[in-house]
Amino acid sequence: MTEQILTLKEVATYLKVAEKTAYRLASEGKLPGFKVGGSWRFKKDDLEKWIEHAKRN
Repeated sequence: MTEQILTLKEVATYLKVAEKTAYRLASEGKLPGFKVGGSWRFKKDDLEKWIEHAKRN
């Protein structure tokens, strides 16, 4: 399995935003993620696609 799964903290670091901001974006459905046992997880590939899409808009 080559897909990388990131935690909320890792996503915040990756996007260079506060954890609170990453959490809010995920909760609002603006950031592509999913919950595992109540904790947010994110596929790095999905985040990269989300960034590319955001750059075009």
